[in-house]
Order: sequence, then structure tokens, then C-alpha cells
Amino acid sequence: MATIPAADLRTRVHELMPQVRADLERLVRIPSVSAEGHDPAPLVRSAELVAELLRAVGADTRVLRAEGGHPAVVGYLKAPPGKPTVVLYAHHDVQPPGPDSEWKTPPFAPTERDGRLYGRGAADDKAGVLAHIAALRAYDGKPPVGVAVFVEGEEEAGSERLRGYLEGEGDRLRCDAVVVADGGNWRIGVPAVTTTLRGVVACVIEVRVLDKAVHSGGFGGPLPDALTTLAHVLASLHDERGRVRVEGLASGKAPPLDLTEAELREQAGCPSRARRSACASRRARMQRRRSTRW
Repeated sequence: MATIPAADLRTRVHELMPQVRADLERLVRIPSVSAEGHDPAPLVRSAELVAELLRAVGADTRVLRAEGGHPAVVGYLKAPPGKPTVVLYAHHDVQPPGPDSEWKTPPFAPTERDGRLYGRGAADDKAGVLAHIAALRAYDGKPPVGVAVFVEGEEEAGSERLRGYLEGEGDRLRCDAVVVADGGNWRIGVPAVTTTLRGVVACVIEVRVLDKAVHSGGFGGPLPDALTTLAHVLASLHDERGRVRVEGLASGKAPPLDLTEAELREQAGCPSRARRSACASRRARMQRRRSTRW
């Protein structure tokens, strides 16, 4: 497909927004909570709606299902000859809404207030799903690159079956770049692109110090304690400045960001008296003590 001038593409996106907004509201109305103990049926409905939207732009689309898991959706648009392929990721499941008393409007009734749309999933991450759909609509289903869309259904519940889904679709998901529409921006109306993000490592640590359980009141002190040992192990993962001490991790100076410390504290709900880390606070206290003694 020939390249569309940026001005024409911008106009096309603006023309599409009313329908994109309407489809986002359709998706938000589905209570697709993936947490354990919630009805899984709405997740099937939300997956089917995502599949419907992808098929409407010409994507070769399927709903993936795994035993005991929630459905994911994949859609494919073949790359023009010689062009790269991009994977677009988002998720259609949401967190439990919590008590209704905490909401000004019903969580699954999308409502506009002060120019913003409120409802569970209106941002995280059904807006991400519709962002991908809107991009494909802007190109009339014929983007200048190959596109593989992967919309997960249990991101908010730990993505337990994500690996299996990816392995099953491995050949068709091979790509040159991945765009994840599940990030954030720290100012309203200012788009943000995250190029690096902290990762996650899951592991199980088991500490055994005795052959049987004994009362800490009688045996604590002269004998090692499993919880205390585990606490030391966990504490050893960071140094006194809060830096990760795991060997082999890449580290370096991050480029400057247009984000002040005051803004970060406000967004995180961090009181002004709090130090950058507990370790840094302890180190500062120790330094003050040394200064006093000397």
C-alpha cells in the first residue's frame, strides 16, 4: 500500500473517533474480570467482540482457548512484499471493580466526565485494544507493514497461559517489532512511548533449617530461624542504595525525562518526608550518627 500523507492520516483518525469511542464503550460494558472466583462468561463475550472488530478490518482472526484459562484473540494481516511485520499487543480482561461505593458512576457503565471516559477498563486496557483497531481502520485494513494482533484475556490474573498461546502461534507471531498498548503517560493529553521497562523474575525459595517445627520461644536464638534467614536472602538482592545486586543485569544511565520528582511523588502518593528508599534513609541516619560521634 502506498504511504498515506501524515495530514490525511490525521484527518482519517479524527473521522474514525466517534465509532472508535462507541466500540470502546461496547467493550467496557462487558464485565470481563479475569480474577479467580469471577464469572468467566463475560471474558468469552469480550474476546468474541474483539474478534468481531478485527474481522471487520480484514484480519484473519481466531479466538484461542486453553483448558481452565481465559480466551485470547489473534488477528493477522499479511505483510506486503519486502515489508516488516509488527505485533500489536493489548488485553481485554480487567481487574475486579471493588465496592460500588468507591465509584461515582457504575464501573461497567462508561460515563464521560470533564472530557474523559470513566469505567473499568476504559483505560487499562480496552482503550489499548481500540487503539490498535483504530490504527488498522485508518489504513482501511491495508497497513504498510504486516500486522499480527495479540489480545490477551488474563493479563490482570498473571498471564498463566500466555506462554502456551505464544508457543502455539509462534511461527505466525514472528515479527520485527512489538508495540504494547498497555503503558501509561504522566500528563493528560501528552502521548508517551516507553522503550524500556523493568522486568519480572518469578522464583520459589524454600528455606529449611531444622528437621521439625519447634517453638521459637524455647529454641529461638541458639538455633537458626527460617524466616530470619529468608529475610536476609531477600535483603541481599539490593544494595544500600536500592540497586539490584543480581550479576549480569545490564545497567547504565537513563536518558533525562520530562518528569519532576514532585510529579512522581504526587502520582505515587509518596509523602514528602519519605526518602528515595528505606535503604537510603537508613544510610542517611547512620551517616548522621557518625558525624555526631566524630
